[in-house]
Amino acid sequence: MLPEKWLNQYEPFIRKVYAHRYRGNRYHCNVCQTGLSKFITLPTGDLLCPSCGSLPRNRRLWKLLRDEGWLSGRILDFSPSRCLRREMEKLPGIDYVSTDFAGEFEAQKKYDITAIAENDSSFDLIICFHVLEHVEADRQAMNELYRILKKGGKALVQTPFKAGDIFEDITIRTPEDRLKNFGQEDHVRVYSVQGLINRLEQAGFDVQPLTYNLAEEKSGHKLGLKTEETILVATK
Repeated sequence: MLPEKWLNQYEPFIRKVYAHRYRGNRYHCNVCQTGLSKFITLPTGDLLCPSCGSLPRNRRLWKLLRDEGWLSGRILDFSPSRCLRREMEKLPGIDYVSTDFAGEFEAQKKYDITAIAENDSSFDLIICFHVLEHVEADRQAMNELYRILKKGGKALVQTPFKAGDIFEDITIRTPEDRLKNFGQEDHVRVYSVQGLINRLEQAGFDVQPLTYNLAEEKSGHKLGLKTEETILVATK
């Protein structure tokens, strides 16, 4: 077994060597700018880039950030993916802060999202992807996101979604029961799109849902994006 620290340090190089067999021009990873003959299909059905490890939601987020010109100012990124963290750390002209409370992701800080150790109105952009479904006190977390965001700033929020209402039950506590009811051992609820919008609005945000349909996108298939996906843009 190789040391985890060594693997993390040399992961980009290892991936580049491994990804050579996948080189081609049928697909394209917009994160690492690699042409691919195919993506790696995971058991979940997600398409993984062999070169940088990006998932469809990473490539969708990166496309949105670049298309909208939101990569500027001070940015706070919760539980950052390695591929996007590495790209954002290289960008000139932004103050990028990464944080992960559980220690599962490489990050600069270890902020508790329900009590963020930052001043009011500190950030221009917050990225909160696949975090809130892990947080029991999610309303307090949303209040904190609103507090530390600058006026006119945006929080980009995504979780797994279901139809209907939010499903949560505080009596469901074991990893086995959470997997059965919420889809993952460390999830504490499943949001609906409208349910999450309502909670964000109650925290003070103006929320715009961005819903994507791969059938309507010219570049989505080439980038290996999801068939359907929703991102909430919450503006202060």
